[in-house]
Amino acid sequence: MSKTVIVVLGPTGIGKSDLSIRIAQHFHTEIISADSRQIYKELAIGTAVPPADDLQKVKHHLIHNHSIHDYYSAALFEKEALETIDELFTTKDVLVVTGGSMMYIDALCKGMDDIPDADQQIRAQLMEEHQEKGLEHMRLRLKQLDPVYYEQVDLKNPKRILHALEVCLTSGKPYSSMRKDQKKERPFNILKIGLNRDRQELYDRINRRVDLMMEMGLEDEAKSVFEFHHLNSLNTVGYKELFAYFEGQQDKATAVELIKRNSRHYARKQLTWFRRDQEINWFQPEQEEEIIRFIDDKLTPNA
Repeated sequence: MSKTVIVVLGPTGIGKSDLSIRIAQHFHTEIISADSRQIYKELAIGTAVPPADDLQKVKHHLIHNHSIHDYYSAALFEKEALETIDELFTTKDVLVVTGGSMMYIDALCKGMDDIPDADQQIRAQLMEEHQEKGLEHMRLRLKQLDPVYYEQVDLKNPKRILHALEVCLTSGKPYSSMRKDQKKERPFNILKIGLNRDRQELYDRINRRVDLMMEMGLEDEAKSVFEFHHLNSLNTVGYKELFAYFEGQQDKATAVELIKRNSRHYARKQLTWFRRDQEINWFQPEQEEEIIRFIDDKLTPNA
């Protein structure tokens, strides 16, 4: 049987973790997380890291393997994920990758452009400049150095803007000139399983999950990292809203409602992104037996 990576993807709160564990158990294999926030060891509740008993059922990789103080990117995830896959394929024929981080999944399945690593001193200077002068200042710098990418980038995403500036200043070339968007060949098969639900059902699940996170202690978790709230790793739904509450910008009830709203918005963004991918096979999360049969058939097409 050819080596195969099964990618279980979908919006936040859809039920990826439970299904991934069942698939991994069926194939007696392990799971690699493709979540851009579960990598941070200081965060657990707000990033929906699977509970300890689930982590014991199936071995998981690339969870809590970095600090919020570390620089991390989709390119670094691609490198670490491919190294992990290569190692695990010495004893496994099938692996499961699960997550909703669009850039991370694309990095693994399609590959990233060969962009030079940024100079550490330049990165530190840009982060300090961002903290002192704000995002609008960094946007204007990008517009001067790379007007093409300025028209393409999400101008509300400081991580993307800072990364582009890092590359511009390190290489002396516009970041856009190095972006080829050419799909790389992988030495394994990739089978994508997408999960979706009725829109209102998904939103209800997201709202309930936020309430559960608050009951589990999300507020205390956010307080434990509040002194580092300027870090890009913490510029994420579930934490930034509580940070605003801690700073007196809004009350607690408003913060919780904003977490729910922003989580729903993120789910819509994820679905819009994934729907462009014609390689995804879509299912409802409750179709567990059908999904496993589908995978079995794909892995043994001549059986």
